Amino acid sequence: MAENIMTTTIDTPQNADGGWLLEMDNISKAFPGVKALDNVNLRVRPHSIHALMGENGAGKSTLLKCLFGIYQKDAGRIVFQGREVNFKSAREALEHGVSMVHQELNLVLQRSVMDNMWLGRYPMKGIFVDQEKMYRDTKAIFDELDIDIDPREKVAGLTVSQMQMVEIAKAFSYDAKIVIMDEPTSSLTEKEVNHLFTIIRKLKERGCGIVYISHKMEEIFRLCDEITILRDGQWIATQPLEGLTMDRIIAMMVGRSLTQRFPDRANVPGNVILEVRNLTSLRQPSIRDVSFDLHEGEILGIAGLVGAKRTDIVETLFGIREKVKGTIRLHGKEIYNRSANEAINNGFALVTEERRSTGIYAYLDVGFNSLISNIRKYKNSIGLLDNRRMKSDTQWVIDAMRVKTPGHQTTIGSLSGGNQQKVIIGRWLLTQPEILMLDEPTRGIDVGAKFEIYQLMTELAKKGKGILIISSEMPELLGITDRILVMSNGQVAGIVNTRQTSQNEILRLASLYL
Repeated sequence: MAENIMTTTIDTPQNADGGWLLEMDNISKAFPGVKALDNVNLRVRPHSIHALMGENGAGKSTLLKCLFGIYQKDAGRIVFQGREVNFKSAREALEHGVSMVHQELNLVLQRSVMDNMWLGRYPMKGIFVDQEKMYRDTKAIFDELDIDIDPREKVAGLTVSQMQMVEIAKAFSYDAKIVIMDEPTSSLTEKEVNHLFTIIRKLKERGCGIVYISHKMEEIFRLCDEITILRDGQWIATQPLEGLTMDRIIAMMVGRSLTQRFPDRANVPGNVILEVRNLTSLRQPSIRDVSFDLHEGEILGIAGLVGAKRTDIVETLFGIREKVKGTIRLHGKEIYNRSANEAINNGFALVTEERRSTGIYAYLDVGFNSLISNIRKYKNSIGLLDNRRMKSDTQWVIDAMRVKTPGHQTTIGSLSGGNQQKVIIGRWLLTQPEILMLDEPTRGIDVGAKFEIYQLMTELAKKGKGILIISSEMPELLGITDRILVMSNGQVAGIVNTRQTSQNEILRLASLYL
């Protein structure tokens, strides 16, 4: 049974006809080697925004996938609009009024925006797809939601935040009664977050029940009416948000008090380890004349609005983007990272923003995903792989990063997003990099796991490593970095000392060249 810490019965108001919009009672689900859900409850009323919170691996996504027909529950009961249901597929759930915006984007990159909006339910004109109606319907939804995207544009040409808005518009298009949002703001700017909240409130006014998953406490208090908390696959509490504190929610989530959000900064930056001068990348528009130094033991943040080309910096340093001019010096020696392999050999590591598409091999196991960037080092004298060392290093990743997994051979795609991210970071640490670059490393990760990653960064900095971190979360940049490089429209707008700056100054610099 779940620990009896501030638990309550589920006694929030019912809807007018005496029933709940959604009831999920005593839901259980097991996978080989792990019980993901153990008698979990979730009840949602109409005209409400219901937060679902818990650490990575607590069972939030598994619970909602059971509702959405992606997984089949082992036990329990689901009642939707007064009728017991057991959806066999996501399509069946959508057709019955349950829509879901997934944390990991699920768009077809080589198709147009409107193709993605209506995939599987195209408007037809005889035996042909009615392209004009599809365009008009997409444009009408975008206009209603104030989304400025061309429906005919190929999805591959969109930014991550634009893709997120397309996913949200697609969910909106189903006229759903229950809308599930799994970390919907993870790739959005503050302006886009405000825009999304306006959309969510419109859905609430229409009578929808919104199930909102987020690790951002400020969003939960700003937006939600009630909260359900899970821990280790068990239901802990359901309560109104009013009267709860952030510290109390964290205590229920992790089973202990988390006295501070960021670790103490024990690192002391030393000599310059990396010198970047006039770095300009080939693809336009991209970065222009970017120059900065990174010191031994320093955590340097990179800030900027969406479109500022923050990611372009680390991709150019890592050899993914071709530079047209500029110099990169590591320990005073000029280096040429013309490919990712060359960058790895030169002591660079990059944790990418989109772990699903560019970070993990979703259908392969934890062992493979832990070792792939370091695989050449496991060859023995006759060219065969040393299985003993490989098992040892995989176990190191699991232990050092506190990865929740049944074992080395568990498919990484079955782990929670936070545990996937921990494996990726552990993979790069095995390469023993001099420069560790992290692009939105805590996106979609709970407060406890975030603290562990912050601790890890601080420990690496204490060992003299240079760390670059891109983050859209201003409190994160102000809480973990030594200095912050602010980008604006592909240019360096300024570099500020974290202890002497403010959020207002960073935002002012970020808007300098717009």
